[in-house]
Amino acid sequence: MPSIFSKIVSGDIPALKIYEDQASLAFLDISPVSRGHTLVISKDEHADLYAMPPETLAAVTRTVQRVARGLRAALQPDGINIIQNNGAAAGQTVFHYHVHIIPRWEGDNAVRLWQPRDADQAELRALAEQIGVAITDLQSVNAQGAPRSASA
Repeated sequence: MPSIFSKIVSGDIPALKIYEDQASLAFLDISPVSRGHTLVISKDEHADLYAMPPETLAAVTRTVQRVARGLRAALQPDGINIIQNNGAAAGQTVFHYHVHIIPRWEGDNAVRLWQPRDADQAELRALAEQIGVAITDLQSVNAQGAPRSASA
């Protein structure tokens, strides 16, 4: 079943579009946390960051930058949050890749950011090693899950 964002892309559901190209679409959020809160989506439906083809991800990221610059020029916020959630535990409610661009003004309390905490340096070193190994392992496997050829 198509996501609500796919229905916006197809024109079945209206949206206040502010930018569109071949791969992406930007429109105002209908439940904004701040003035100018915008969503940028991939036109093709992909559930999350993990499912995005690299070329599509790059195209959407270019649109995010373009729209953020436009929001800054039009609204002159004090800052901008760029937020992208993956999975329900991270706050994703629509499982179609999208990025929130949220203009911010001093004292608006629109988005609560995390509170940094102290970390054990030995644990951080072990975590960095674990993640680095996982990335290396993933690089040795192609999209179909087969090992890459020696020429790859």
